[in-house]
Amino acid sequence: MSAPLEGARSRRAGSTRRQFLLGGAVAGVGAVAAVGVDLALNRQESAAKPVSAPMNGELTVPFFGVHQAGVDTAAQAHGVFLGLDLREDVDRDGLTRLMRILTDDAARLTQGLPALADSEPELALSPARLTITFGFGPGLVARAAGAGPSWLAPLPAFRVDQLRPEFSDGDLLVQVAGDDPLTVAHATRMLLKDARGFASIRWTQQGFRRAHGTERPGTTMRNLFGQVDGTTNPEPGTEQFDEVVWSADGWLAGGTGMVIRRIRMDLDKWDRLDRSGRDASVGRTLANGAPLTGTEEFDEPDFEATTAIGFPVIAPFAHIRRARGEGNEHIFRRAYNYDERPLGTEVSESGLIFVSFQADVERQFIPMQRRLDELDLLNEWTVPIGSAVFAIPPGCAEGGFIGETLLD
Repeated sequence: MSAPLEGARSRRAGSTRRQFLLGGAVAGVGAVAAVGVDLALNRQESAAKPVSAPMNGELTVPFFGVHQAGVDTAAQAHGVFLGLDLREDVDRDGLTRLMRILTDDAARLTQGLPALADSEPELALSPARLTITFGFGPGLVARAAGAGPSWLAPLPAFRVDQLRPEFSDGDLLVQVAGDDPLTVAHATRMLLKDARGFASIRWTQQGFRRAHGTERPGTTMRNLFGQVDGTTNPEPGTEQFDEVVWSADGWLAGGTGMVIRRIRMDLDKWDRLDRSGRDASVGRTLANGAPLTGTEEFDEPDFEATTAIGFPVIAPFAHIRRARGEGNEHIFRRAYNYDERPLGTEVSESGLIFVSFQADVERQFIPMQRRLDELDLLNEWTVPIGSAVFAIPPGCAEGGFIGETLLD
């Protein structure tokens, strides 16, 4: 804040000097000399102004490539998730037409260009790191007469689930994410306009993270419990990330598996829990995300450490202990918060749009979720109300389309 204030003070001081000099010049040497002094001062002020950095609205994420953007892309501030149901008359050829159209829309919009027949082209000119990612549900793959992957099916029933159909399943997923909510809203509308002849909306979920520029890049997001979310994520671009996320099988090679779960958080009940209870439930110090056995967020938890009287420092019911993957049970989290209109006497209707990417949902995600279902103290304050699984096809080259490995 200091630089703008200093700049404002400089402008006010410069104006006062001009008034003083102008008055003296008019009285002594005439208006022509005064104007010359005024222009000189203006040039000095202009020279002192710093050169502005590129605006975030101008930034683009490449659309074409081996993988779809929006998976390993640094998470943007705003996300919209659309679950669509195919119309009964859409066959394999119809799916090809649909994905060609949507691919063309996405390729244009993500680069700051309006979609074809865009009636509000001005709204597309600031992409702000817009990405558009497509996912195929089991119904779409069956309609395309495709096979597998074997894990592409609804998740098993879990004891904690209270799933609602308006937040679950679907044939086609569209994930729209960007740093500007107007850009995201416009892109979402363009995609839905072009998809409506082929599919209808089953559900829509809108989420958010910190606004762009609020935190340093790479800072772990926090959910609405104040909990850091994604500390153990593999780093995009590393060998570990490639092994965890990208599939190498069949038409999905270069793609991945996606789990999206809408998890309602009872913030009113959470408010009644003291700080030590919150830390124990999570297994981390919420202040900085450090495990209870460490001092910094990325310290490795010591699950063998005990207190002076022999109890585990990180309790058996702590979330980080239950979620800790064994062997190949690792995922890449890319979640968003949601906060909607509360009803009745409640203060909030809030939660987490949990999104994870993994090469094999059955092998990597389901075992972890079973442990959380059996014994995770956070279940006292959370309940999953939506769930869906999608296959995220690989990317495509310019002139191709998303899904061509399945549909061509």
